[in-house]
Amino acid sequence: MRSIGVASVAAALALGVAGNAFACKIGDFSAVANCDKTNGKATIDVTDADSSGTPATVTILDNGVQVASGTIDHPTADGVTVSIPLAWAPSKTYTVHVTAGQPGKKVLVDEDIKGGVTTPSEACTAPVDNPPPPVDNPPPADNPPPKDTKSPTPTATTTAPAAAVADTNAPSPAGGTSNLAETGGGSNTGMIAGVAAVLVAAGGGTVFMLRRRNPAGRH
Repeated sequence: MRSIGVASVAAALALGVAGNAFACKIGDFSAVANCDKTNGKATIDVTDADSSGTPATVTILDNGVQVASGTIDHPTADGVTVSIPLAWAPSKTYTVHVTAGQPGKKVLVDEDIKGGVTTPSEACTAPVDNPPPPVDNPPPADNPPPKDTKSPTPTATTTAPAAAVADTNAPSPAGGTSNLAETGGGSNTGMIAGVAAVLVAAGGGTVFMLRRRNPAGRH
């Protein structure tokens, strides 16, 4: 009987040790501040390496005030990480509190991760795209735009009528005189004037001679 009792106690102790080995504890949890540089998303990443698979709730506190929280439903020995969104401030330490246990059963863990989590010294921000500097002399385009091939609109113009050209084939006036002769001009005017003067002088002399002959006849 004594041997049976000793064996039972040994088995119970072994089961207890094994159970404690697989039990969830605060040492299974770790936390780190993270930042996605591509979009500026800041998070607190908490990893649970509890091999018993006990679900846990993680709460982030700033000076005792809850600022974020998350849950780990199915932890494994390899570790399961939950990323809790939090726009953390740089160079700041946050408290990370863990509560673990099966629903309706005894709570196995209800304490803070030792040391909490300290954020980096640089704020988590998205990259800023700097616009390219303006180009003073842009290169010419490979394909210049086509030129306008439309024909110009004709402009209406008024042309003065040409001066009438004298008909050189028309017959000359009688006597061989030109138009200038009709107005008293031309190259024959001087000659005509001279002939007229001679005729006038001759006529005057004839009249004088006739007058002298008449008295002589009367005597």
